[in-house]
Amino acid sequence: MNRWLVRGVILLMTAAGAVPALAQDDASVDEAREALAKQEGDEGSAEQLEEVFQSAEKNYSLQKEGSHALTYSFDYSYTGDQRLDLEIVDSSVRNLDVVPSATHNFTNSFSYDYGLLNNVTVGTRIPLVVKFDTQDELEIYDVGDIAFTARWQPFAYVPGEMSTTLFGSLTSKTGVSPYEIDVNRQLSTGSGYYSLSGGASLSKVLDPVVVYGSVSTSYKLPEKDLQQVRGARLLNEVDPGFTLSGSGGFSYSLSYDISLSASVQISYTDETILKFSDGSEAVAQDQMSGFLSFSLGTRVTDTTIVNTSLGIGLTEDTPDFSLGLSLPINFSGLKE
Repeated sequence: MNRWLVRGVILLMTAAGAVPALAQDDASVDEAREALAKQEGDEGSAEQLEEVFQSAEKNYSLQKEGSHALTYSFDYSYTGDQRLDLEIVDSSVRNLDVVPSATHNFTNSFSYDYGLLNNVTVGTRIPLVVKFDTQDELEIYDVGDIAFTARWQPFAYVPGEMSTTLFGSLTSKTGVSPYEIDVNRQLSTGSGYYSLSGGASLSKVLDPVVVYGSVSTSYKLPEKDLQQVRGARLLNEVDPGFTLSGSGGFSYSLSYDISLSASVQISYTDETILKFSDGSEAVAQDQMSGFLSFSLGTRVTDTTIVNTSLGIGLTEDTPDFSLGLSLPINFSGLKE
């Protein structure tokens, strides 16, 4: 097995919990692509085997101790909907119209990772969000929810065996909250609450393919002391519940410079409870969502791989489709 393929399974396990399971899969796919492409200065077979399979050497998939990595990514998602324009006078319907609407979401993200130990990596992700609503002619430019992550590989990678990475994350509420705006005149860029998530990702090399999967859970902390006007009532508290996610996919190297990936994610979200100042409650029922992603990795220079992706929503609770682009940012100060 070539060394560049072994790198695929080692680096693949950096799919960590900076975001929900879908973003974790994107991280796995991106690093698998880079690992499956031949690196400048690769050695011959004898040297590769001697270096990679030394029994006394422990190889970990994360950032090396003291090393840095900075990545830029751009994502666009589109959500179409049909809104009902209904006018009722004296219990009679006077006007009924179905109005199409669309929301365009553009996200520019910068992710930074630091190797705390050879098998422990910490990092952060800062999103900058631009959102448009074509029906109400609304727009917003602001920061999204900043996330802090930690990844731990408990066991050194052993060629031919399953590789495991445990991850956890804390997502802040730095974005504009949907529970603190005028919903008729403003848009949000964040979730409006803190959330904690954790899980595990697995991968294995089946030459020339890397298969991987992950499971995770996310708990969202309730938000209290709100003062948002919702119709004739005042919203005081939101309890968003929890989310369970599972995902899986594979990466296939077509050549040293081109690789393809495909993955699917399924999520279950518990019901959300809204509590109002008059003591009443409104409940949004639990939901199932699915998303299918295809990715292409292309080596454009000896040190840079550009990753492009297309996502397709499988349920009503996901965007209709999404487009993505990511690439590393190389600064001399961040090199090993």
